Amino acid sequence: MDECEDSFLRLETCLILAPILSLPNNSGGYVVYCDASKVGLGCVLMQNGRVIMYASRQLKRHKKNYSTHDLEMAMIVFALKIWRH
Repeated sequence: MDECEDSFLRLETCLILAPILSLPNNSGGYVVYCDASKVGLGCVLMQNGRVIMYASRQLKRHKKNYSTHDLEMAMIVFALKIWRH
């Protein structure tokens, strides 16, 4: 088996066996990865390298005219509102 096939099989195994979402552990910190574009906002809540939750939404028509900086700030506010507890 060549290296590409071996890598593909390992990836396939990880995707099938690894849990997609993990439960949060209150003893550790959290990391939020975010991205904003002219189409929508998206973010991922992670802890210890494992995904806890995904969130995304489309932009409203008036927000599509926001600057990149304002879109990034809107995305941070969006993430903090949904994960504030």
